[in-house]
Amino acid sequence: MHGGEYGWGMGFGWIFTFIFWGLIIFAIVYLVRHTAGGKKEGSALDILKKRYAAGEISLEEFERMKEDIAKE
Repeated sequence: MHGGEYGWGMGFGWIFTFIFWGLIIFAIVYLVRHTAGGKKEGSALDILKKRYAAGEISLEEFERMKEDIAKE
């Protein structure tokens, strides 16, 4: 018999091992991300500051929204 006594199983065993550990790692990452609550955006004031810094809102809008946040 050419190729030894092991047949196809030994030649492709590493693929199944790779897939198995890939699925285990994927499951762990998925569980950690979803149990940790995913991305946190921060407080309303932090988001407002980022929008102002990015130029999405004017100074007047920033001040008005900041006052609205302080009222809550």
